[in-house]
Amino acid sequence: MMDGMAGLDGMQRWTPSVEDEQALKEMELFGDPTEAEVPLPSKPESASTARRLTELVVTRQWGLPPQTAEYAVLLVSELVGNAVRHTGARVFGLRMLRRRGWIRIEVRDPSRGLPCLMPVRDLDVSGRGLMLVDKLSDRWGVDLLPRGKTTWFEMRVSDHLLDARPPQDPRDPRDRGQLI
Repeated sequence: MMDGMAGLDGMQRWTPSVEDEQALKEMELFGDPTEAEVPLPSKPESASTARRLTELVVTRQWGLPPQTAEYAVLLVSELVGNAVRHTGARVFGLRMLRRRGWIRIEVRDPSRGLPCLMPVRDLDVSGRGLMLVDKLSDRWGVDLLPRGKTTWFEMRVSDHLLDARPPQDPRDPRDRGQLI
């Protein structure tokens, strides 16, 4: 708390949580997914890395609400899980982009096999990943590449914070990774 400073009474200083610190370390190790695609090993534990990076970018860099971060974390976990389980790849790529009114999160892998949105019954123990992506994102899809594919989802976001500042401020990390 900052006592005695005019206009700052009651404000608390942000201190990173253990998860934030882990995400910051992982961002240093793997890279910032808003600046370039981040290669991650195709192992189940990489899903937690992708979740932490997503949480850090969506909440800290882009300043978006907790529910947006919660949905983005869940959906990136589903896309990463599919890339790890179904592609046989050694590495997959994670990329996060923002443009006015939208965020887009991409997972690239070397398989050209397309994911399928399957009907899910109440007692099914798997197969709900793409159903969640379909229900919680505003758009999703797959882009075939010469060597693999990119599976992505997009979510609408409010840009009231972006509207209040000059466009394309190079010092603001929320301007990184914007779609053109």
